[in-house]
Amino acid sequence: MFGRAIAQQFANSGIQLVASPAIGGIVIGHEVARALGVRFLWTEREAGEMILRRGFTVSQGERTLVVEDVITTGGSTRDTIEALQRAGADVVAAASIIDRSGGEADVGVPRVALATLRVASVQPEICDACKLAEPVVKPGSRKRAV
Repeated sequence: MFGRAIAQQFANSGIQLVASPAIGGIVIGHEVARALGVRFLWTEREAGEMILRRGFTVSQGERTLVVEDVITTGGSTRDTIEALQRAGADVVAAASIIDRSGGEADVGVPRVALATLRVASVQPEICDACKLAEPVVKPGSRKRAV
């Protein structure tokens, strides 16, 4: 259902490839690709760098859509876009099921989300839990230094 909903927004855009960052984006990215009738691949981190793995390749100028489950800061999406561009893809847009940035995450290409939320966050210097050295738990996102 969500895959088809995202795919409908790109039905006439000439998308040739859908790509997602592992691990969270794989299922939704695959479903968007299936709904569009195009191939799918994913990126993974190796030594901290997002790369194409598992023998995946892109064609020069291949019109690509990057799909995530949730965008918070846009970091994984940006890293995926950069990996694809290094490989020769033409990344034309990004999409997600949920945008937790309130629409503010900049990934360098036009971006859509099925739902947009504004999730409150607090800077570490004014965070009471940080002052108490409580551990940070942020499921679904990469570890960030506090």
